[in-house]
Amino acid sequence: MNYYAYEMAHAFMSPVRFGVQALRNTLDWPLNPMAYTAAGKNMVAACEVFESITRRYGKPEFGIKDVSVNGIDVPVHEEIALALPFCNLIHFVRDETKSGKRNDPKVLIIAPMSGHYATLLRGTVEAMLPEHEVYITDWTDARNVPIAAGRFDFDDFVEYLTHFVRFIGEDTHVLAVCQPAVPALVATAVMAARHEDIQPASLILMGGPIDTRRNPTKVNELAAQKSIAWFEQNVVMTVPFPHAGFMRPVYPGFMQLTGFMTMNLERHMNAHVELFNNLVKGDCDSVRQHQTFYEEYLSVMDLTAEFYLQTVQTVFQEHLLPDRRLMHRGELVDCSAITKTALMTIEGERDDICGLGQTEAAHDLCTSVPSDEKVHYVQAGVGHYGVFNGTRWRTEIQPRIREFIRDVNYKHRSNEQAARASRPQRVLQDALDVAPEWRKKGSGLNSANGSHAPETTLAK
Repeated sequence: MNYYAYEMAHAFMSPVRFGVQALRNTLDWPLNPMAYTAAGKNMVAACEVFESITRRYGKPEFGIKDVSVNGIDVPVHEEIALALPFCNLIHFVRDETKSGKRNDPKVLIIAPMSGHYATLLRGTVEAMLPEHEVYITDWTDARNVPIAAGRFDFDDFVEYLTHFVRFIGEDTHVLAVCQPAVPALVATAVMAARHEDIQPASLILMGGPIDTRRNPTKVNELAAQKSIAWFEQNVVMTVPFPHAGFMRPVYPGFMQLTGFMTMNLERHMNAHVELFNNLVKGDCDSVRQHQTFYEEYLSVMDLTAEFYLQTVQTVFQEHLLPDRRLMHRGELVDCSAITKTALMTIEGERDDICGLGQTEAAHDLCTSVPSDEKVHYVQAGVGHYGVFNGTRWRTEIQPRIREFIRDVNYKHRSNEQAARASRPQRVLQDALDVAPEWRKKGSGLNSANGSHAPETTLAK
């Protein structure tokens, strides 16, 4: 019923919003003398803040039109490389007529499925795009998926990731931000245990809850305090008519947003007070910066109920992965099976959603990854959002990821070259091992006095 009440509230607010917009346009009319008075400016600012708070925010666009490659502005367009019911795999295609044919590493960015759209990682994509072939998971709002499409749970999430890696192909580097760190690690372990030909070349986990018992945050504590039955009764709702996902059980995006807002309510209130003051002063840059952030932050999507509940239970309550008890499709997930995938973990010093050490726990699970292919980095002075967006991300974190990916590629190429170089030697050794059998059978390669033995001939 809360979902219906939420929809009704928006419907009832529509005429109020229309009236406020009319008032704003009247007061802000250049020929209206009141527009130049302090009272008029304050009223216009109040109308703007009201509109910002009450507006329903749709799905944003990535809006990446071009990228600078070696100082050249190269056009970029989005392409749906693979379409599945609950996710589209987006490929950011650079115009090769401008950039030239490049052999950049392929990177699959796994966006979090935690209430916000994949566009939250716009800054992540922009920083990676100049020197990488970038793909990203664009998760679908569950309320727009017809119930006939079936369920989507934690295991389905993992299978989607394995499917994406196989689709992109060999030497794919996987970068998981926040929530998908756990399913990304599980997917890598599953592919390794199956001895699949295609496995991620590297796995980069950023601010992910691998083991939430380490430095638990408010989010972790809330998830651990309540039972699954409580979550099912209080936050799971059915999608109302007329959405395409009518009657689908979901965890609504507005519930997730409410939780995030209340965690830092004072900060958000102060931000809107500053917005009002900047509107009155005419500080356009500050206003634009505020609007850009909140247009993304307030755009939310629904999650399927089964995925949400399983994630809460598996990751935040029972800690099945770090305790090595997690099952996938009836098989035990064994992270020690990972041998071909390098591992990098990144954390923010001031992260209040995923505490320090929670992502680093992945290293304790991946015991078979060589030590020279393991990297852990803590970025000083950033919170959760700063791990994958902002100045520190662009200038300090992303360059480290870039070097890590290239080190992995260089090592893999060197190993392949060494393997190819050793093949003739293995053929020679195989021939030497068989040579005594040739002698027993009186091979024509042997003379009566034993000269011209096969090993001597082959060596020449």
